[in-house]
Amino acid sequence: MAKVELKKPIVDEISANIKDAQSVVLVDYRGLTVEQDTKLRKNLREAGITYKVYKNTFMNFAFKGTEFESLAPYLEGPSAVAISTEDATAPARVLSEFAKTADKLEIKAGVVEGTLYDAKGMATIASIPSREVLISKLLGSLQSPVTNFARVLNQLAEKGGASACAAPAPEAAPAEQA
Repeated sequence: MAKVELKKPIVDEISANIKDAQSVVLVDYRGLTVEQDTKLRKNLREAGITYKVYKNTFMNFAFKGTEFESLAPYLEGPSAVAISTEDATAPARVLSEFAKTADKLEIKAGVVEGTLYDAKGMATIASIPSREVLISKLLGSLQSPVTNFARVLNQLAEKGGASACAAPAPEAAPAEQA
């Protein structure tokens, strides 16, 4: 079997993983202990993120002709790739959070929804809350005025309706006749 035939399934696997990806993040994992790497993989798996170590040449072939082709200059040294098809900010968020406890883990770069970000850009992306958190904040903001209005109506009803709250209009003084 030729070397190309042995490599093709791996390149195809990478291509299949990135086909529907919303984000792809490259990291340098050198210096992580086995325990740290196991914990990192568990955290990523729980977040629905695919994390694998591939040869840079395989990733380079798989990225060609895709929106992730711009990652090619960052394929230097040992590289692992984190791929998310659901939450675009999840890989950056999980990796950045983990890097706080494992200083050897270094985010190289990433592509989020078609835009290339370097390590600093990925740190900014990591600070964006998840989609679920953003939706709940939005719903809370929308619900707040309605809740306050309902509370006021409830207080009015407890006091006996709007007529109980309205003060009687002062009677006008008789006009002086000249």
